[in-house]
Amino acid sequence: MVTKLSARAGRPGPIPPPRDAAPRTPYNHPPGRIARGAAPLIDKLEFLLALSRERHFGRAAEACGVTQPTLSAGVRSLEDQLGVMLVQRGSRFIGFTPEGERVLEWGRRIVADSRAMRQDVAALRQGLTGHLRLGVVPTAVGFVPALTAPLRARHPGLRFTVFSRTSEEILALIENLEIEAGLSYLDNEPVGRTRSVPLYRERYRLLTTAGGPLGDRPRVTWREVGEAPLCLLSPDMQNRRIVDRLLRGAGSEPDPILESNSVIVLVSHVRAGGFATVLPERLAATLIVEEDLMSIPIVEPEAVHTIGLIVPSREPATAMTAALVTEARRLSEALTDTG
Repeated sequence: MVTKLSARAGRPGPIPPPRDAAPRTPYNHPPGRIARGAAPLIDKLEFLLALSRERHFGRAAEACGVTQPTLSAGVRSLEDQLGVMLVQRGSRFIGFTPEGERVLEWGRRIVADSRAMRQDVAALRQGLTGHLRLGVVPTAVGFVPALTAPLRARHPGLRFTVFSRTSEEILALIENLEIEAGLSYLDNEPVGRTRSVPLYRERYRLLTTAGGPLGDRPRVTWREVGEAPLCLLSPDMQNRRIVDRLLRGAGSEPDPILESNSVIVLVSHVRAGGFATVLPERLAATLIVEEDLMSIPIVEPEAVHTIGLIVPSREPATAMTAALVTEARRLSEALTDTG
């Protein structure tokens, strides 16, 4: 299995669509069909969804694998069919009209159902194949193989791309059909119109060095953590918002010396000396490869949050999504049995 992992967790660039599903290219037509202006409804909706993602006619056309005039003609044709203006135009893309926003909602449902139907039919004929795109909050990246490896073993025709993204970005990407699923927090902030499968409980540790801040302690309180020289994830990360709330609850105002959207940057500064950071217990355990790094339990209070799989709340689900949910439930049961 080859998994592409993007370590960048800040503002996302465009996420490439799977090579064997819609888009790029989503249409499965004989060459020239769309160029002649005969794009069917599904294709016009795909154009509209791409325009919603890219906010630019040229980039949307490139994402769909067509020329800009072809995409513009498809959108205008859809407007003619529906008898309303969908896109506000000037010298460039401005936005969607209220009618356009409503059509986008319907378009996402129709396109999602169309993709699910094609996947179902293909799976009946040749088994489950395809390209599964998964968005993961940075603190859960190390857990991904526990889900993807057994899924790949059951379905060798699957390929995966894993993106490191914030929880808010993951929800937006699922809504816009740019990824099939996400690993994120389930019980801290709203998870939108999704279904979820709880996987494990996240507890927190202070990561420091043996001679570093609080490195001689068997356990520390959140108040003590707030007094240490900290490097923390950036505020757009839900993990950071959780840590900030816990520090404030202990009477400390978060004031990190360094912020980053990369866990690797945080750990590198801890190793360099003079810094400490707060990480989930599972992640801290995977990162300690040197004897001088210390993972110290944080108590008073002991905080726990749930990480789980989130998928679109659509029925019927695509064959890939259904298989992923089944694997997640199997993994959840196994983790529960082992405590």
